[in-house]
Amino acid sequence: MSDATSESTSIKSTPKTIWSNWAGNVECSVTGIFYPKTEAEVQAVIQQAKTEKKKIRVVGSGHSFSPVIATNDYILSLVELKGIINIDKQKKQATIWAGTSIKEANEQLFEAGLALINLGDIDVQSVGGATATGTHGTGITFGNVSTEIVDFTLLTASGELLQCDANTNPTIFAAGRVSLGVLGIVTKITLRLDEAYKLEYTCKAGNFEETLENLEAYNNSNRNFEYYYFPYSETLQLKLSNKSEKTVKHNKFLAHINDVFLENTALEAACRFGVTFPKMYQRISRAMSKSFPKGTKVNYSHQIYATVRNVRFKEMEYNIPMEHFKEVMTKMKAIIEEKQYQIFFPAECRFVKGDDIWLSPAYGRDSAYIAVHVYHQQEHNPYFSDLEELFTQYGGRPHWGKMHTRTAEYLSRNYDKFQDFQLLRQQLDPDNMFLNEHLAGIFGVAI
Repeated sequence: MSDATSESTSIKSTPKTIWSNWAGNVECSVTGIFYPKTEAEVQAVIQQAKTEKKKIRVVGSGHSFSPVIATNDYILSLVELKGIINIDKQKKQATIWAGTSIKEANEQLFEAGLALINLGDIDVQSVGGATATGTHGTGITFGNVSTEIVDFTLLTASGELLQCDANTNPTIFAAGRVSLGVLGIVTKITLRLDEAYKLEYTCKAGNFEETLENLEAYNNSNRNFEYYYFPYSETLQLKLSNKSEKTVKHNKFLAHINDVFLENTALEAACRFGVTFPKMYQRISRAMSKSFPKGTKVNYSHQIYATVRNVRFKEMEYNIPMEHFKEVMTKMKAIIEEKQYQIFFPAECRFVKGDDIWLSPAYGRDSAYIAVHVYHQQEHNPYFSDLEELFTQYGGRPHWGKMHTRTAEYLSRNYDKFQDFQLLRQQLDPDNMFLNEHLAGIFGVAI
């Protein structure tokens, strides 16, 4: 990166450096990292990249496990492009800079008496990153976070600023709500909201077979339902949340014990023990299935959704058509017990309503998501590889921010709008400025 460029654009930047994601499983040597504070500065970076024939990948908080960001050219960080631009209480909408963390958005919206409609279980991602990769929570009446997008602003490879909604640039809107950052740089997003609401959250033990037998009842009778499956155990951790008008019931000391000590400090200790004594994996997993925190609490939604995640891990997550979930889950359990992988991290199962976003894993189908994890110091194969083979037998679609090995040949057969997305991407970015090697494989493009 030349000094002249830095002076002319006045953009905060970092010269050639090593970048890595949160989990530490993706690392790259980049020419430079830019930290624009305005859309004009984003345009300046695009122009510089065009002049120097560099690629750009945009990063939020770096919480993707896939190499979706990795590049040897430019990384553009949105960390300085943050904050809520406008709140419309009457419409229950807010326009938010894409680099705003979900945590920051939650806090500012709560002050205005509003809340995001549904969320995943962490709040450290940026709003732009979460929507670009199809981040989701759970609950069969809710789509992923991107389904709440009302409009967004896109800076294209030509530097053009496009406003996109259902009526203005509707094709880009249909595709761009889950775009992996390949259509351009999304700078701001307007989201649908709800009035601030409280949730009564219950965590309890469940049985594997009983839970599958009564899955519809669990999903239909709870606003949000999910569960964790512990390998080599019949015990599940069930999590149920429902709107409530009850008084906030939140003990800070107990919350610290449950959320910080049991789910992080103790888990980290168990993981390190498992790495040191790998033959103890079954005992560790069964012990974890008995020791997770149980009970009920009531609090405002953003305090319930967010979970502290300090233990680093690697993750693969697949979307499965809802009608195949029970069969897939049963086969997954059998494969784990037959192959005897030395794993002890639980798998997370969540449920999402289908949508119409072109590259959303839930496009056109009500869905179940199965996320599998290993401690970051452990080898993830063949565990991930074997389960990916199972998931793809049922038309599984990978979560874009999680580890997977799918390429254009498979994806084109499993996304109805894949070719349409390809044509749009080529139209908006004819020189492939926003691709890297990983994305080139996904879209079947030589770079």
